[in-house]
Amino acid sequence: MQTVSQLREACQQLTGSAETFPFGLDTLVLKVGGKVYALIGLNAEPLQLSLKCDPERAEALRHEHTAIVPGYHLNKRHWNTLTLDGSLPDLLVQELLEHSYALVVKSLTKVQRAELDNN
Repeated sequence: MQTVSQLREACQQLTGSAETFPFGLDTLVLKVGGKVYALIGLNAEPLQLSLKCDPERAEALRHEHTAIVPGYHLNKRHWNTLTLDGSLPDLLVQELLEHSYALVVKSLTKVQRAELDNN
């Protein structure tokens, strides 16, 4: 998952995922239940992906991978920005994307989660 189209395809597989551009055409923002779980910097070279992450895990990932840094323009405790320069395994990127999505789904109300299950 090192291209915008691969990331978009992976996000489309997640129930209730919606693409938005609230910050302009340079940043694709992915939401579930109206809450952000991923941001893709479309004009960044190499591509950058920001994802929500459990704070302790976020810190550990930053120490393990130079391509993972605190979230750019985001809460540094809960968000990481991944530089997709080929150094991160696709499986790790996919897993972190799903982890971010799951954290946001967990934060939704019971009614919102039920609506996702019904779609």
